[in-house]
Amino acid sequence: MKDFKTYSQDTPYDSPWTKREQILMLVWEWVWMLACAWTPKPCNKWRIMILRLFGARIEGRPFVHQRARIQIPWNLILHDHACLGDRATAYSLGVIEIHEGATVAQEAYLCTGTHDFSLTSLPLQTAPISIGAKAFIGVRALILPGVTIGREAIVGAGSLVTKDVEDGLIVAGNPAKTIRRRPQEQTDS
Repeated sequence: MKDFKTYSQDTPYDSPWTKREQILMLVWEWVWMLACAWTPKPCNKWRIMILRLFGARIEGRPFVHQRARIQIPWNLILHDHACLGDRATAYSLGVIEIHEGATVAQEAYLCTGTHDFSLTSLPLQTAPISIGAKAFIGVRALILPGVTIGREAIVGAGSLVTKDVEDGLIVAGNPAKTIRRRPQEQTDS
């Protein structure tokens, strides 16, 4: 788990974002809806270009489904052949990094935000999420703030991940528990 960043809010109803950030987020929502959400799958290059225009850090050729939801694109880092699937949500109030070859399956939810419930103002707290290279996040899995999913790890469908997952582990359930270590690929010598 990573350290949480706590935002200053006097009441639960105050936005932690500056007016400029609020306007940029609103513009982003409209641009994605009008320019990307309706595009067919082969228009991935177009969607990637729009993400770059809004500050997403893109390396190589990742894939972002047209129905993926990205809250704040300038907090998103996608590496080569990373995949953000159909209706997957990158709730990127904090940084989300999806490494090369990692897949976030349909309707999975990567949530970088929560609140400090010990204060009556309930200030926003964020912590980054990192999805390791060649990891797989199953359908409708929920990854909580501050979690790192290790290289080649697998998160089972519908799982709730509240803590880091080591490289090569298969986890599943609510809360996610280790099922076993992922078998290593056999190579001919």
